[in-house]
Amino acid sequence: MTPHPLENYLRSYRKESGLSQQEVAFLLGCEDGTIVSRYEKRRRLPPIETALACEEIFGVPVGELLVGMRQSVGKDVAKRRLELASKLQGKVLKGSAAQMNAYKLRKLAEREHSMVANQTPSLA
Repeated sequence: MTPHPLENYLRSYRKESGLSQQEVAFLLGCEDGTIVSRYEKRRRLPPIETALACEEIFGVPVGELLVGMRQSVGKDVAKRRLELASKLQGKVLKGSAAQMNAYKLRKLAEREHSMVANQTPSLA
């Protein structure tokens, strides 16, 4: 059984780096470490600029820093991707509109296939 990931790993990576909340706050351009504490405790969601700054500070992709959130968002998008594909399949179109619809369906299917392939556990 796969353990559920934390919503974010900001605290873990900060601790690993040896930086204090105040030092991370300074690197983020914040007044004090209070906001960093709120991000770490998942009381506040860091804006995209802050998440990208954390990626730069810790040398870890945003998707790994916020892995629990990434997975949750991914599930939501996957569900809506299937709904959209179903809606598109139900359309009866002709000519270039039909070609564009077929193109969209292929792209949605490709993305779904790549997501499933990336979630398959490695046997290595």
